[in-house]
Amino acid sequence: MTAAPPPGGGAAGNVAGGLGGGVAGHVAGGLGGLLRERAVAHGDRVLFRFAGVETTVAQVEDRTDRLAAVLAAHGVRRGDRVAVMLDNGVGFPVAWLAIARLGAVIVPLNPGYRSADLAHIVKDSGPVLALAGSAAAAQALLALDFGEVGLLDPADAGPAPDPVQAGAFDAGAEAAVAAGLRDLPDVGWDDLLNLQYTSGTTGFPKGCMLTHRYWLHLAELAADVAAVTPDDVDLTAQPFHYMDPQWNTVLCLLTGIPLVILPRFSASGFWPSVREHGATFFYVLGTMPLLLLKQPPDAGLDRSHRVRLVLCSGITPALHATIEERWGAPWREAYGSTEAGVVLAVRPEDTACVGTGAMGSPVPGKEAKVVREDGTDAADGEVGEIVARGAPMLTGYWNRDEPLLRDGWYPMGDLGYRDARGHYHLVGRLKDMIRRGSENIAAAEVEAVLTGHPAVRAAAVVPVPDELFGEEVKAFVQVAEPVEPRELVAYVRARLAAFKTPRYVEFVEAFPMTPSERVAKHLLPAGRGGAYDSREEDR
Repeated sequence: MTAAPPPGGGAAGNVAGGLGGGVAGHVAGGLGGLLRERAVAHGDRVLFRFAGVETTVAQVEDRTDRLAAVLAAHGVRRGDRVAVMLDNGVGFPVAWLAIARLGAVIVPLNPGYRSADLAHIVKDSGPVLALAGSAAAAQALLALDFGEVGLLDPADAGPAPDPVQAGAFDAGAEAAVAAGLRDLPDVGWDDLLNLQYTSGTTGFPKGCMLTHRYWLHLAELAADVAAVTPDDVDLTAQPFHYMDPQWNTVLCLLTGIPLVILPRFSASGFWPSVREHGATFFYVLGTMPLLLLKQPPDAGLDRSHRVRLVLCSGITPALHATIEERWGAPWREAYGSTEAGVVLAVRPEDTACVGTGAMGSPVPGKEAKVVREDGTDAADGEVGEIVARGAPMLTGYWNRDEPLLRDGWYPMGDLGYRDARGHYHLVGRLKDMIRRGSENIAAAEVEAVLTGHPAVRAAAVVPVPDELFGEEVKAFVQVAEPVEPRELVAYVRARLAAFKTPRYVEFVEAFPMTPSERVAKHLLPAGRGGAYDSREEDR
């Protein structure tokens, strides 16, 4: 493996140049201007690899110019919202950068959205135009009757792959013959760029208002945390409508390294892709690490790669050492949110964190602390809510007049504590707690134990109403092989306090997922349903 330079050194340290935008932040025109500057200086460098095709910075800049001209011809102006509903490929980042060049605002849409969730975001954001990657996506958008819909090939931002329906236009075909937009509007780094709708695990999604500077600063911090070098190859498997591939794009644009884009996350195909493309670092989150670990080991191939660092979020502490041993690379936690960007991180050289569950300490420009319910600071080791402040940070929620900060701090919505080293540990979501009698139960704790069972692929723990205790514990379980629910209950009971043991167990074929690859618990069947009841078994 390639040795990482010290934090702040190498390419990342030169690019970041300090907080507030660094060298890149002085380029006029926001991200659109940065793309043009990089195309002039290093246009022959590969920016994207997708489906066996390499696309250079200059080619991305040319396609961005042409698509921006098409959008402008269809009436998109500075400040207008443009919805984008594309699968992974070069098309999404080209569309994003074209919208950025115009000073307009992107509204990323999950291609899996259907009428209800799609209608909520479209109605809330008010786009003047949308870009779709398929006939089905175009039809879903046209049904909402809000404006024009352009079709674009998700793979390369070229002509539409599907027939163009009435009411739509072929944005890719028009871009192929467009002259290109050479004059940059007066776009500033503090102009709004994204309405990035949150996953909505606890209610309707809210549009996070994110500026050009937000993305630049987040990419700078990520490059510093990963200690990026000119020899690195980045890789992303998350969907582009989620934020991770977007900051990965800016990171690669800043540092001059390629970004490998996978069509989607596949547990069985992920490591073969890592080996094929010579990826040296990447970021995984949610259930991804556990699903990778559940794949059959291969002593001949598991360590046959160039990976020097894996950034992750929510890795199971008990399996941390096992994961590192299997693939022979450090896995380091990074913690943040759409609203606050990255807040905490563990440095690559910090081997003392392995297996501790530590999420690291604040990154440059960020502060964090743990507070009690009354707002006072918690002592080290005391569980409370994690709050943060600093840059980058969202500027507000779209169409919502609600306080963003509490006493100058942004509430992360997570319970955690700080240890003696100054590292923070996650206990669970503030709203992902089960109140059983007088006891608080962190769903994440029970889920971690359940997924330790060899037959369990994934688990989600939720509260269900109970007349005696107020709430009881119910576990939704996806299995890799048959197992009796009573065995799972006994497995948890042997490892956790009795009051934390699920009373109800229900098997599912698959989980509804958020764009950030977390289980969408609000979409799981409510109530006890036909679930196994351990209390009935005890009787």
